[in-house]
Amino acid sequence: QVQLAESGGGLVQPGGSLRLSCAASGSIFSFNTMGWYRQAPGKQRELVAVITSGGNTDYAESVKGRFTISRDNAKNTVYLQMNSLKPEDTAVYCCKIAWRRIREYNYWGQGTQVTVSS
Repeated sequence: QVQLAESGGGLVQPGGSLRLSCAASGSIFSFNTMGWYRQAPGKQRELVAVITSGGNTDYAESVKGRFTISRDNAKNTVYLQMNSLKPEDTAVYCCKIAWRRIREYNYWGQGTQVTVSS
């Protein structure tokens, strides 16, 4: 079984920064993709950023230039550095780890609240 533990959410003023962390533990395939997704009240969950074990990244257009995803493969940990935060970034942020080995494996964290407000 795989577990994901997120940390780093909170309340921040517009223009501020936060850094989210997500540590995965358990039986994890080395070649995987880790990512951050978010869901705001009344909206569907959306992809924020993903990173492969090889370091390839992809971002939602709305966060490009403001957010940076990174990972430490030795620790099975993914980070999301969020700068220049806007009120519309307010959401529950969840991390995910996924890989394909015979079949798809997808595991989600519980989520951490990020609130951007003055």
